[in-house]
Amino acid sequence: MKYARLLFANLFRKKIRLSLSLLSFFAALLLFGVLAAVKAAFSAGIDVAGVDRLVVINRVSLIQPIPISYADQIQQIQGVKYVTHSNWFGGIYQDPKNFFPQFAIDVDTFRKVFPEFVVPDAQWQKFLQDREGAVVGAKLAERFGFKVGDRVPIQGTIFPGTWEFNIDAIYKGKDGNQDESQFWFQYAYFKERGPERVKSTVGWYTVRVDNPDNAPRIAKTIDGQFANSPYETKTDTEKGFATGFAKQIGNIGALIFIVGSVVFFTLLLVTANTMAISVRERTSELAVLKAVGFSDMTVLWFVMAESLIIAVVGGAAGLLVSMALTAGLSKSAALASVLPIIAIPFSSLGVGAILAFAVGIVSGLMPAYSAMRLRVVDALRRV
Repeated sequence: MKYARLLFANLFRKKIRLSLSLLSFFAALLLFGVLAAVKAAFSAGIDVAGVDRLVVINRVSLIQPIPISYADQIQQIQGVKYVTHSNWFGGIYQDPKNFFPQFAIDVDTFRKVFPEFVVPDAQWQKFLQDREGAVVGAKLAERFGFKVGDRVPIQGTIFPGTWEFNIDAIYKGKDGNQDESQFWFQYAYFKERGPERVKSTVGWYTVRVDNPDNAPRIAKTIDGQFANSPYETKTDTEKGFATGFAKQIGNIGALIFIVGSVVFFTLLLVTANTMAISVRERTSELAVLKAVGFSDMTVLWFVMAESLIIAVVGGAAGLLVSMALTAGLSKSAALASVLPIIAIPFSSLGVGAILAFAVGIVSGLMPAYSAMRLRVVDALRRV
């Protein structure tokens, strides 16, 4: 630290260049943080998918129904603990922009299959006794100001008409990583009011197995049992189903990797060039330092320290602003309908910090090495 004044004097000799260098790292790490949050948001369903759950859909398409009679047959398969079913509703609350997922659920088995969703028992019992009852996620309730006891109209799109529900319960995720933006109501009410075609069918089944190791066998058994029937099935693990669903909008991970690689490679070239120019401008000064007794390694660390300070300060600022930005975006009503969970994972913050540090080292290494190898006689001859 005894050379701190000399170090900072060199850093601030060209204030505009220093500002632009810091801004480069700031922009790069800001972009990295936002992209990492988006990637985490799109893969949130994959990360929290139950290892002991299977999803059974119609082999043709997810939007094609499956007979409700399949539930009893699936339940009889060895290794199956619980079977529940759900239907997508797809209604509108007040305005088409107010999108959120709505599901008609089997209230008898839903909580057995999805224990990570926590509902107070008293509220759940009230929901069971109310044919027009509904359960909403904590984030959805916060978004629209829903409270237990409210009467909420939902305008059907797939299933026309105005459907009115009583908010009987509010659920939360067990560890905060679950989607808290869903709206559940009773399948019995859906069957009662829905068209004739839905009275004997469901959208998909979710199966909870006794042992994750048995999942491949059980999935094969389910599909084999309904092979060559009018409603053949396709069964996959919940993680596999979520991964396939996410890939329908593209490979977000590959896109972020490509963009990040280009950004950091460009940043590396820009920073290395900046440090090289800085060293060339100070050739005579570096020669004088060596002439008065500074060692080659000391000169090398002077240059390296400048590069690292720029990288660390600019990178840290970028990551901090990206955290604040994503925290603000997570409260956006418009974004909540598409990405209910958006935050930068701590692991990504660590990766971003390591990348900034690495770019600082690599970009300063060659200029620092050149400064270290500089001969006093040659340097002073150029003056």
